[in-house]
Amino acid sequence: MENIRIKDEYIKLGQAMKLAGIVSEGVEAKFMIQDGIVKVNGEVCTMRGKKLYENDIFDVNGITVKVTK
Repeated sequence: MENIRIKDEYIKLGQAMKLAGIVSEGVEAKFMIQDGIVKVNGEVCTMRGKKLYENDIFDVNGITVKVTK
């Protein structure tokens, strides 16, 4: 499991995917999220602007990332 560190209260899912290096551009994240291949805390998430808080976990194509502060 990888970790990404945030300074603010939350980070949006698309931004978190970029920070984790899963995508290089926001449009890539948008399509992956719309296609239903991204899970947040074990459930499929189709909201690009989904807010992730400390200890939230998202999974994309077998890559699992935890949000930390």
